[in-house]
Formats: sequence, structure tokens, C-alpha cells
Amino acid sequence: MAAPYGAPPQALAAPAPVAVVSPQFCAPYAVPLTVVKKAISLSGGDFVVTDANGAEMLRVKGAVFSMHDRRVLRDAAGRPLVSMREKVFSMHNRWEVFRGDSANASDLLFTVKKASVFQLKTELDVFLAGNTAQQACDFKIRGSYFERSCAFYLGDSNTMIAQTNRKYTVTNVLLEKDTFVVNVFPHVDYVFITALVVILDEIHRERFDD
Repeated sequence: MAAPYGAPPQALAAPAPVAVVSPQFCAPYAVPLTVVKKAISLSGGDFVVTDANGAEMLRVKGAVFSMHDRRVLRDAAGRPLVSMREKVFSMHNRWEVFRGDSANASDLLFTVKKASVFQLKTELDVFLAGNTAQQACDFKIRGSYFERSCAFYLGDSNTMIAQTNRKYTVTNVLLEKDTFVVNVFPHVDYVFITALVVILDEIHRERFDD
């Protein structure tokens, strides 16, 4: 049974490393990330992700004037790690995520969609590429995106693998930047979690369903 929204995090870590993009992105300790999104952006998808020391780790750029909503998550050196594309004509705001800069079906890593069309609280289902039946989700996101407070779970379980919280500062407000902190639990793929955070934002950016 799923934990109710607002339940405290579970003490138990994931039973095995959660390596969706690559095991190299799984640290043996918790990884705190700060995600800063520009409030004013032509593409609507500019994010910078920094570590606990403020060093840039990841960056997301949107595709301006693209036929499809497409985002590419890159490392600090500019190498593409995953590409995210919204599936057109999808009632559940379905996004597909591919390895590198690919859009080929053979490079599909996972898909994300809203658990239901109409939602009072945020609930997204994540399906790995091998889960073609999609009868049960491999991961789930629950919480309130409006408050930037969401938790990431293994399947429909109580095992939390990451969580987000909003970070308010005077500087961010003045510079029209939206900043929130992501705490990635030990042995969990932080690139995977970052991609989920970006998609979470994209799904809610122009849809006031929280």
C-alpha cells in the first residue's frame, strides 16, 4: 500500500542500487542537488544543477521553436546524457526519455506519465523501457509540485529514493529564478532523478492542475 502524502521518509534504503541511466551516477552516499530554473526562458526549459559545493554538475537546455517539447540533459562538459521528449497527443502528458541525444526506440530508457488526467495532488508513474505492459509502475512520484515538495518511490511502495523541497532566497526572487533542493538517496542514479525533476516541472509548467 502506498504511503499517504506527507508521510515521513522510510529509514530503509533501496534494496539494490537504482541505476537507470548508468551505475556511474550512483553514489554510496546521499547526493544533495540544487536545481535552479530560469523563470524567463524562450524554450521554457533552462535548468542548472549544482552539487553541495555549488559546482555545476548538470545542465538542461530546451529546444527553441522545436515541433516537439524536447530537453537534453548534459553533464558539466556538455556531453548529452539523456534526451527527454513529450509524446504528442497524449492525454496523460507522457514523456519518453532516451539515452544520450538519441530518439531511437532502441535507446529508450523509461517513460513518465501522469497517473490520472485530473489531479489535486501530483502523482506520476514511471515505467522502465523493459516494462512494455505498463500494468504496474517501476517508480512513482507523489506530493505537491505547487509547493515543490515531492517524493520519489520504488514502484507503488513506501521505499523512498529521493525527495524535493523548494528553496527560497531573496536573490532567487529578485532574479526570477525558481530554486529547489533535491536529496538523492544513497545508491540511486542522480541523473535519473534529475531527469524526473525536469519532466515534473515540464508537465506542470503550463497546466495548473495542482
